[in-house]
Amino acid sequence: MRILLDAMGGDNAPDANIKGAVKAINEIKSEIVLIGKEEVIKNRIKELYNKDDIKEISERLSIINATETIEMEDIPTHAIKHKKDSSMVVGFKSLKEGNGDVFISAGNSGALLTGATLLVGRIKGIDRPALAPMLPAYKKGVMLVDAGANTNCKPINLLQFAQMANIYLKNIYKMEKPVIGLLNIGTEETKGNELMKESYQLLKENAKKYDINFIGNVEGREALSGEIDAVVTDGFTGNIFLKTVEGVGKLVKRTLTESLKRNLWTTLCAVPALPSIKRFSKTMDYKEYGGALFLGVKKPVVKAHGSSDEYLFYCTIKQAEKFAESKAVDLMIKEFEKI
Repeated sequence: MRILLDAMGGDNAPDANIKGAVKAINEIKSEIVLIGKEEVIKNRIKELYNKDDIKEISERLSIINATETIEMEDIPTHAIKHKKDSSMVVGFKSLKEGNGDVFISAGNSGALLTGATLLVGRIKGIDRPALAPMLPAYKKGVMLVDAGANTNCKPINLLQFAQMANIYLKNIYKMEKPVIGLLNIGTEETKGNELMKESYQLLKENAKKYDINFIGNVEGREALSGEIDAVVTDGFTGNIFLKTVEGVGKLVKRTLTESLKRNLWTTLCAVPALPSIKRFSKTMDYKEYGGALFLGVKKPVVKAHGSSDEYLFYCTIKQAEKFAESKAVDLMIKEFEKI
């Protein structure tokens, strides 16, 4: 199995991408292919690890040269069409041609959506692919669909997001009846804007038909209760919710650390509780859950966080291997063919 990694995508590229790959390579079975400017990657390998050849680190590490980079400020469609030798476009083409099993990029989200849709292709029956990260929740994770791929949605899109989440959680997490809710400002059926009210009705009417365990509207404060398996919303709302959850996690960790280090007494009292504190900290850390799966395209694609560091790339690579091994995309294609 081959994992294709955009080595030039993200705020901390290429160092964080390279370090994450090196950290992950001995904990996974797959090969990792770094895609980007070969000379730049080789020079960073020399600087970081004092190796002239990446193969000296691991035989399962390699490089595919790509002379261009899609920047965060680039217009997505223009970049995909005109930067044909960019690390992102080369990655998508390699994935489509079967030279890789999953593609990871922390680059321009709009370009990733455009490239996945135009170069890899949508699954038949899905109008719009969606970003679906796992977020920390009480004693488990919760899937958020959509987390930013589609800022303007129609009710049919939210129904399809629910269908994709349902298929993925059933087949990959072996959940018999994943609990799926619609993110809204209240639990009442009449709450929300027109999109949410119409989406509620569409989900309610089709839940039995598509075997979706739809429980209705879910407020933001209940989304992480541990009682919900997937939260469905439009990409605009989803992205705000995602960034808020990440911010709260950072706030809790920072505040807890400062409280424990306030003085010698608080530090000493914290020592016996350190194992529990570390477990709590790990649970609250969104990095542990890797990147966002890009559901709805014909091949496995994972969007890593734009500000990914070495550890987040490491987690995302491990997650991507499981995503590819699970054959989740093939299962989704089959399920939508039935539908």
